Amino acid sequence: MAELKTRPGGASVTGFLVGLDDSRTRADCKKIGAMMREATGSRPRLWGSSIVGYGSYSYSNTAGKGFEWMLTGYSPRKRAISVYIMTGFSDFSAELARLGRHRTGKSCLYIRRLADIDEAVLGKIIRESVARLRRQYDTA
Repeated sequence: MAELKTRPGGASVTGFLVGLDDSRTRADCKKIGAMMREATGSRPRLWGSSIVGYGSYSYSNTAGKGFEWMLTGYSPRKRAISVYIMTGFSDFSAELARLGRHRTGKSCLYIRRLADIDEAVLGKIIRESVARLRRQYDTA
């Protein structure tokens, strides 16, 4: 298995956010970040060049190789904000039904704007996902 290319670095999260062109996306990211900081108790770190991650956990793949990954995070993309819910969504069907306009991938929740969703439901999904990871893995 190849090495993970996305790793935490020393770049400034504030500098990254200030560099966003869309002021509404910047404001939405700050609110999402506050939810994630509350859920993790961790300060944000820039993972790679465009993912803001909170906390971390250690896991091993089936070959026994160990990795570090964020507990949760987000990335402002051109078409949507990607919110990383590392536990996936299989246990969140009721929450997703109440969330509002969104799409999902394996562990990504895609939202255009916070105005399109119920922020309380998003906060609950983030908190519960982080809590599950903490029960299952060694976390920081």
